[in-house]
Amino acid sequence: MKNKGRIQRADSRKTSALTLAACAAALLAGPALAQQKVSDDIVKIGVLTDMSGTYSDFTGQGAVIAAQMAIDDFAKSGTVLGKKIELVSADHQNKADIGAERARNWFDRDKVDVITELVTTSVALSVMEVAEQKNRLALVSGAASLPITNERCNANTVHWVYDSYGLASGTAKAMVNAGKKNWYFIAADYTAGAAMTKDAGDIVTANGGKVLGVTRHPFPNSDFSSYLLSAQSSKADVIALANGGQDTITAIKQAAEFGITGSKQTIVPIVLFINDIHALGLKTAQGLTLTEGFYWNRDDKTRAWSRRFFEKAKKMPSMAHAGVYSSVSNYLKAVEKTGTDDTTTVMKYLKSTPIDDGLFKGQIRADGKFAHDMLLLEVKKPSESTEPWDYYHVRAVIPASDAALPLAQSKCKLVQK
Repeated sequence: MKNKGRIQRADSRKTSALTLAACAAALLAGPALAQQKVSDDIVKIGVLTDMSGTYSDFTGQGAVIAAQMAIDDFAKSGTVLGKKIELVSADHQNKADIGAERARNWFDRDKVDVITELVTTSVALSVMEVAEQKNRLALVSGAASLPITNERCNANTVHWVYDSYGLASGTAKAMVNAGKKNWYFIAADYTAGAAMTKDAGDIVTANGGKVLGVTRHPFPNSDFSSYLLSAQSSKADVIALANGGQDTITAIKQAAEFGITGSKQTIVPIVLFINDIHALGLKTAQGLTLTEGFYWNRDDKTRAWSRRFFEKAKKMPSMAHAGVYSSVSNYLKAVEKTGTDDTTTVMKYLKSTPIDDGLFKGQIRADGKFAHDMLLLEVKKPSESTEPWDYYHVRAVIPASDAALPLAQSKCKLVQK
């Protein structure tokens, strides 16, 4: 009986020691286990874009293809941290209320973790607000306005590809330095049109030029005759188009019909995509100067990825398509590296880690701006193009430090001054 008691006490002490050891191990592993967490056991990515409207050619279904390519390239299994990656998509119809409602439903009902693309500034701004309220991520590729990372910034948003400041710092500065001092703006009557007009106008005046006038047109618009006639009569050196997509294409075509193209006045689109050049044709578009964040034919890496995209989309990627691929790729990398899809943790990683994915190279700043080089481009003459979609001369590389609003001038609440 005494031996039995001693055995029981020894077993009890052994059990207690094992229990204490297990508790200690659990305590030590606690932070790591907490980080190895994926909400709802799935990582869900939403592509919210213009599927059928003015901007659908350079965003639309191509954005969905780019996002799926990013998922496939990240893991053949379609998983991260052992959890399934799911892609959903929807058309916001370029309407802020539709975009916001879709975002709420995705976040609340469908458990979407991140929304990407978001062409149309009003849509991007409305979805950003919902993302902040729900503590989810918004990665903007297609919208242009500087306020996204300036006075309207939030901690849940990254502006991935371009903004009105970067476009103006390239195109407007180059044109003024070439002697094109007097400008007249034809602008879409929405937030992005106002932002592009302001930012380009500021660059023009800062470099010794002058803004002679601004006319605003409804969105979308099919007849630019009255606006072009007003611009023509102003005798401005530059007629700047602060719009986008089909509106810009239509305005350029009608300017050619009116004999403005090729005259002493120069048509300058503030934002233009390679898909717009394809729609216009080199005969009409030749000589246009523009700024983009990505060009498929820039180097071996961009060509390799773009040709894979072409196989799926039957067109070369726009900078917005490239931005969707890059944003989704880097989001998934952040989830993998941090061991969680927790919004705050993922964003902290994205802002602290340099990005170099073969399409873009740079750093996400405190204000949510992904600062990377931009390209000053000139559209080739038909005789200069050597293959389909070979449309641009790269005239200059605009360094990230010049292509992004200096943080010292920022109105973003996240920027420490």
